[in-house]
Amino acid sequence: MKALIQRVKHAKVEVDGKCVGEIKHGILVLLGIEKDDDEAKAKKLSQKVMNYRIFSDQQGKMNLNVQQVKGELLIVSQFTLVADTQSGNRPSFSSAAPAQLSETLYQYFIKCCSDNGVPCQTGRFAADMQVSLLNDGPVTFQLQV
Repeated sequence: MKALIQRVKHAKVEVDGKCVGEIKHGILVLLGIEKDDDEAKAKKLSQKVMNYRIFSDQQGKMNLNVQQVKGELLIVSQFTLVADTQSGNRPSFSSAAPAQLSETLYQYFIKCCSDNGVPCQTGRFAADMQVSLLNDGPVTFQLQV
């Protein structure tokens, strides 16, 4: 399971021209789920996202997590994160989890994050989404479990 996380000043996701999720200060999480992923990995990755210290303290050092800065999460499923790009000019998605497993683990990941008291907004699973954001920094990390 992979998450590309971006510290944002604001972010939103639209489907068919309508906003389905929007946050102010916080983290945009793009989540990719692979065939061998399970609830244990989803929980571990959610904890890593929640505790990852990417926000600045009073000295300007990245020492604070999303909970400490009272930030929000925008969680968007993105199967292209698990693409194999090692050879050729076309990505392979053979390691991506089937849609049913992916959606189940996506929802579980959201629940794990919400259960920690951080406000969570989401995209719409398997939809054609338009994501817009103002990256803060920019600060972007790839996390994997």
